[in-house]
Amino acid sequence: MRTWREIRGYPLAIRLLLVNQLGVNTGFYLLIPYLATHLGQDLGMSAAVIGIVLGVRNLSQQGLFLLGGSAADRLGARGVIITGCALRTVGFALFALGDNLPVLLGASVLSGLAGALFNPAVRAYLAQEAGERKAEAFALFNVFATTGALVGPLLGSALLLVDFRLSALTAAAIFAVLTLAQAAVLPARDVAPTGGSVLADWREVLANRAFLAFSLAMVGMFTLENQLYLLLPDGARRATGWQGAPGLVLLTVTLANLALQLRVTRALKRRRSRPEWIAVGLALMGLGFLPPMATTAVDGSGRGWGTAALAVLPVLAGALLLSLGVMAAQPFVMELVPAFARPELTGTCFGIFYVVSGLASAAGNTAVGWAMDTGAHGGTQWLPWACAAALGLASAAGVAHLHRRHALPEPAGTAAAPPARTPANSPQREPR
Repeated sequence: MRTWREIRGYPLAIRLLLVNQLGVNTGFYLLIPYLATHLGQDLGMSAAVIGIVLGVRNLSQQGLFLLGGSAADRLGARGVIITGCALRTVGFALFALGDNLPVLLGASVLSGLAGALFNPAVRAYLAQEAGERKAEAFALFNVFATTGALVGPLLGSALLLVDFRLSALTAAAIFAVLTLAQAAVLPARDVAPTGGSVLADWREVLANRAFLAFSLAMVGMFTLENQLYLLLPDGARRATGWQGAPGLVLLTVTLANLALQLRVTRALKRRRSRPEWIAVGLALMGLGFLPPMATTAVDGSGRGWGTAALAVLPVLAGALLLSLGVMAAQPFVMELVPAFARPELTGTCFGIFYVVSGLASAAGNTAVGWAMDTGAHGGTQWLPWACAAALGLASAAGVAHLHRRHALPEPAGTAAAPPARTPANSPQREPR
């Protein structure tokens, strides 16, 4: 009830953006996790072609975040959000209607470009509208996003019992409804000129070495959060021998997020500084991969229900620790990103942040995947868990190092830490 009261305390625009994120994640996760299976089993495409289709979608999104962020600064976040959702409506509809490579590539480009547009624009709009309540707003944003990431796969698996095309059309319909709701409800805001060209904006943000270092340090957050859909479900399945065990991981994380996210953010906000809690959160995320290491030497096949339930507890404990780390770090990360630059460059900051951290996390995910393959073939099943733990702790150390050097800004309304020192070669600015 407290969470719902908090939601009602925000303007209608922010409430819509929260619901929007629930819909975005629901629509995305009811389709994308099952796309490779559809391309291979239903359309008979080779693994190489499937990799091209999925790779084009990822590249279209990760590579164009910067354009989406700049567009939000110069054209207004509202229009960019609406355009992005409309493009994803078309892209997902094409996945339902197309069965040849050119159409599927077009669908991949459109759906990836859509994410590149509305992801930084939504966060820029939320940061600007929330004012000094950014941390709480992004905490609620995380709650809605996590809920959508649980609802989406459940809905997608049910729709797949009928047909993949029904899943794709349902996802497209969700984005169509979101597009109409945004056009009707989101108020347009005056756009303040940035005072220079697009390239000048990029150079200004990229000149901030502390911002780039902070973005790279987020490799741990993004990579480890992705393991909720890869390493932890695989660990639950191996520990129990039950194919439905991965659902317990997502359910545990979602329930914890719904119950604790806002409480955690409020409690931490009153104590110490934002960068310190980001470092603590990253460390917790890394430590979350230590309990599941206890299950790696055990084959869960053929176990009874009671034994399987005990065997999955370390994995669920790890998922809970990971979730607590995300709760501690993520709202403050989102609050901190726009504080590195002028308010007119909020979208650009988010765009560059997602490009840099996205590329870094792609390398991190590749390393975890390599460790999973190596561990499976070499009898060292503990290896991916150890790699994930080391990655989280290394990211935490990186943020802590930046904080000790006073290289990180403090958002407006915080006074727990000394004011950030503007690094050499970065523009002078007022902390927000």
